[in-house]
Amino acid sequence: MPAAFLRALSAGALLVATATTSFAAECIAPANPGGGWDFTCRQIGKIMYDIGAVEKPVQVTNMAGGGGGLAYAHVVNGVIVVAQDSPFQTLGDMVEAIKADPGSVAFAGGSATGGFDHLKVLMILQRADFTDITKVKYIGVDGGADAITQTVGGFTQAMTGDMSEVVGFLKAGDVRILATLTEERVPGFDDVPTAKEQGFDVVAVNWRGLYVPKNVSDETFDLWADKLQQVADSDEWKAAMEANGLAPFTKVGGDFQSYVDGVVAEIRDLSKEIGVIQ
Repeated sequence: MPAAFLRALSAGALLVATATTSFAAECIAPANPGGGWDFTCRQIGKIMYDIGAVEKPVQVTNMAGGGGGLAYAHVVNGVIVVAQDSPFQTLGDMVEAIKADPGSVAFAGGSATGGFDHLKVLMILQRADFTDITKVKYIGVDGGADAITQTVGGFTQAMTGDMSEVVGFLKAGDVRILATLTEERVPGFDDVPTAKEQGFDVVAVNWRGLYVPKNVSDETFDLWADKLQQVADSDEWKAAMEANGLAPFTKVGGDFQSYVDGVVAEIRDLSKEIGVIQ
């Protein structure tokens, strides 16, 4: 996957300056109306116009495309969960148990082996200097509900998945969240520490964003990056996040490019280690 913010990501929303007098730019959403990519284009474009970052509205076109620029986490954030009666009180407790006996902890997740739920666990273990990742037990099941059921039922020692999948079990007292894999604690779950707080520098969240054609000038690149930063800093965007269940995760310009470069390299290496790709 190419990795250059606002220039060459492989899946996202395309932002193109237009030559017409009616619109400041066209945002091409790689999905049908009503989905996440459509929301990205329409919400950011609207706010960009409302706050005066552009003088004309942003046109939205729905079709296949690619993405990444103003990135944000959806309500679906990465979490590591254990049953309420688990002996693990912290993420560190679990990591140390795995380092002592890799086969002693099995994870359930809603993605297949080599999928994102699996890789999140391996990313954490890598940060703990654990290298024998092929010995880590992971069971891919049909969705997060099945994964959490495996853990609550004692068939696995932990579940790796999304916040939205465990809220009901959390409120019922069936599980505990050892860590969220977000930059900051998730609003409404302020008592749950992040992995970073516990010494594991891993952020693994769902995000969407914007990009422009890779052959644009640096001046144009910086211009639109600045407009997106204005959106991210606005009260209107904060209100949109609260209304739509979004958590703050904003990376713009070179900061985002560096982030994506690192993630792509890490995922590629992990996938090779576990044999998902050659």
